[in-house]
Amino acid sequence: MLLYYHHYQQILRRLTTSTASSKSLPSPASLLRNTYDPLTSDPTSVISALWIHCFNPKTLKTPIPNLTGYLKKLDLWILAYQRSTADLTGAFPSPSAIPHSRLLSLRDTVLSGSFLWCLPPSLQTLRSPKLDPTKSLKKSADYDFDGETTFVFQDRVVQELLLLLVEPVFESRFSAKSHAFRPGRSPHTVIRTIRSNFAGYLWFIKCDLGAVCDRMEVGLVMECFRKGLGDRKILNLIKSSIRGVDGKKNEKNDGRYNRDSVGKLKLRNKRMKRKVMRMVRRKKLLKEDEPKPDPYWLRVFYSFVPEEAKKIPAIGSCGILTPLIANVCLNELDNWIEEKIGDYFQPSKIDSITDGCHNPSWPEFVPTSGRDKTRRMDFVRYGTHVLIGIRGPRGDAVRFRTELIDFCESKYGVKLENTKVEIEHITRGISFLDHVICRRVIHPTLHYTATGGKIVKEKGVGTLLSVTANLERCISKFRRLDLVKGDRDPEPLPCVAMFYSGQAHTNSQMNKFLETMADWYRYADNRKKVVGFCAYVIRSSLAKLYAARYRLKSRAKVYKIAARDLSKPLIEHSRNDMPEYSDLLRMGLVDAIDGVQFSHMSLIPSCDYAPFPRNWTPDHERVLKDYIRLQDPKIFCELYRSVKRGEIGLPQDDLSETVWDWKTHGVRSSQFRDNMARIGGA
Repeated sequence: MLLYYHHYQQILRRLTTSTASSKSLPSPASLLRNTYDPLTSDPTSVISALWIHCFNPKTLKTPIPNLTGYLKKLDLWILAYQRSTADLTGAFPSPSAIPHSRLLSLRDTVLSGSFLWCLPPSLQTLRSPKLDPTKSLKKSADYDFDGETTFVFQDRVVQELLLLLVEPVFESRFSAKSHAFRPGRSPHTVIRTIRSNFAGYLWFIKCDLGAVCDRMEVGLVMECFRKGLGDRKILNLIKSSIRGVDGKKNEKNDGRYNRDSVGKLKLRNKRMKRKVMRMVRRKKLLKEDEPKPDPYWLRVFYSFVPEEAKKIPAIGSCGILTPLIANVCLNELDNWIEEKIGDYFQPSKIDSITDGCHNPSWPEFVPTSGRDKTRRMDFVRYGTHVLIGIRGPRGDAVRFRTELIDFCESKYGVKLENTKVEIEHITRGISFLDHVICRRVIHPTLHYTATGGKIVKEKGVGTLLSVTANLERCISKFRRLDLVKGDRDPEPLPCVAMFYSGQAHTNSQMNKFLETMADWYRYADNRKKVVGFCAYVIRSSLAKLYAARYRLKSRAKVYKIAARDLSKPLIEHSRNDMPEYSDLLRMGLVDAIDGVQFSHMSLIPSCDYAPFPRNWTPDHERVLKDYIRLQDPKIFCELYRSVKRGEIGLPQDDLSETVWDWKTHGVRSSQFRDNMARIGGA
């Protein structure tokens, strides 16, 4: 057990991206000393120490008083610059390409309190690495062709640094029911939580809090931040970013310039707009340091983003800080609902479920509500969408919806409409994250012992929670991509976007898309059905594409030549003057063709029914808590006593015995051989 201490220390170093050599973790108090010495510490160790300090149970009760010492570290500014550059160009910059002097100037500007967001190009201290260094800073900026700017690069660096410092402070204080925009959590954790914890719930409340985030007031945001953070300099930076450019909340800006603020670049003439659009459509040659665009399969998969995850909250000029700010403000709602869950829980002596938990492998017998049933409630939140399950009468759901609307009005100053807070029954099916939550009636055979020891077998009636993929939503997404037409009996259409790509490249692109879709629907009960439908659409679409490209007139001829999975080459039958495909493959002139996956239902993996732990936490949180616990000397004493009490040998004891045995037996055996050699020689 003692050897795990070093293992946890190695895992903590991987929380952030590092470019320097690893050192021992410094204490938070030591970071306030020698803060002006550049490049004196490893940024990974600094951030890891901050995570450890924030997850310590002693610091959770009070706000973190000071982060200015971290803000002064030039190593963290370099790390923020590297992360921002990697997000912009697709690769980390070399050490010689890092502008240390400009980073120092930007750091001093932030520390002095004179930093302003969304400055004009002529006043920016740090310029984007994508810009041409030979051009003037006044003329070059990150502008799009439509007259707007993407973002100011130096603002992105400051936002990245604030995210590195503020995220661990509030990650330790967030509710475990929140799953969006947080490390270690994803829509899959939401689906698994629903499958494990929402069995037996009849009424569901779906709440859309998008209006709350759109109308977030600056004073409310700062009030929520002060509960976990007490550094005025960090708070002032966040406050100024929320207010935007003009000192007021800028809802339409979303971290970018308005068209009125860059009047010289505004396209006033329709003729000029058409010229710019022709420039956009023209074939573009990528530069050496310019990242490649997303491949076709990834763009197709992005179009399948659920409605709950499509909209990212936009607050002022916060940029990448916006999801964190939304979670900080909505955490007040999470805490309020958790208190309501504890107050609503009413156990029943007749009901077998009295502890608020349920085994998902055992059916929930009907009726699941009534006076003789345990009343309980649970919820999950993904971004601005909340799903609340209630096991009880509908009147309780209506009453809780009223309380929820009143809380949002009193806390956030926004009165939600009834259409944004809907009450639905489990029999209708609740759509959440492109999955439908419903129940399936089963008739299990019950075995129990009656009076006299007689075993009775009796048929029962029960319901199981079912989480299925929304096939209608999947069809509509394919229709939007022009890959199918029709609703009830969709007909695949040829994939026109891949018309000029080879057969090997097209098959590989679509295989990646199918693999991603199979992973996305991993926890859906109808995984085989929905993935099989996607494979049918893709395979038929490619068959129609190949029929048009190689002039084969029908899909049947394509399948006859290229087989069902389209793995055989079609180029041999289209051009007779070319060598055989095997000769071209041997000479390296063509790529090997992989067949389209999931051509048979037996090849599609089944649903993953692995049980989800009741009190699940991400790996990094579990490692942090274990590491903090092992830092206490009392834990080592208890571990040592438990080992001795259980008569279990320590690894150190085994090593000492091995070394001692080698020394004693090795020396004796060598002396014995020397004596025998002497006797033999005599």
